[in-house]
Amino acid sequence: MTVHELTIPYSEDLLLSLKSTPESFESEARLLLAVKLYELGRVTTGTAAHLAGMDRVSFLFELRRFGLSPVGVEPDELAEDAAHA
Repeated sequence: MTVHELTIPYSEDLLLSLKSTPESFESEARLLLAVKLYELGRVTTGTAAHLAGMDRVSFLFELRRFGLSPVGVEPDELAEDAAHA
């Protein structure tokens, strides 16, 4: 399998404004890309997790941070269903 790499230039000013380290910013950027591709239905949770550099279970838990659900329903709807169960 061929592996491609994406390079995105960014300035030190961006890191300063975000109060972030290069490692933290790059990790967050990878996660954001993976979450958005998953949200658009372009990739599975497994593929998105791999792109984000984490295991699938960790990625599933991260989805809640972004208001997304791995089971195709909104997190609020899921909470409401659980409350009425």
